[in-house]
Amino acid sequence: MELRSVEELMDLLYAGRHRHALRTAALLRRSRPADKELQLAGLVRGIGPVLCPGDEAAGAGSAAEAVRPLLGERVARLVRADAGPADDDLLRLRQAEEEGRTAAFDAGVLEDWRTVLELVAAGRCRLGAVD
Repeated sequence: MELRSVEELMDLLYAGRHRHALRTAALLRRSRPADKELQLAGLVRGIGPVLCPGDEAAGAGSAAEAVRPLLGERVARLVRADAGPADDDLLRLRQAEEEGRTAAFDAGVLEDWRTVLELVAAGRCRLGAVD
């Protein structure tokens, strides 16, 4: 599956475990407020189980391939978790995911992220990555 719009992505986010994704993205926003791609990677990693129920390994790859045309290579790489041992972004993402499992705070709602998704997707469009 290849996502072509923020609306398609929002539908998948609503279908998944979005409470954990919201907490992860919010924690990343707090620690790296300027890094929108890292924040979105934390938000969209949760669509893997929706795309490939019961197959966690395939889910990460499927999620990465689904978001690549819309959100770019860096977000896809982080979602897929491909990185060298010294990748600080992936380390921070994993820490936020772990912390998000036990953190108890109001992380907002998915609609809070629509504008950020649209801005990152629009940046990819200007570069010609999406039709």
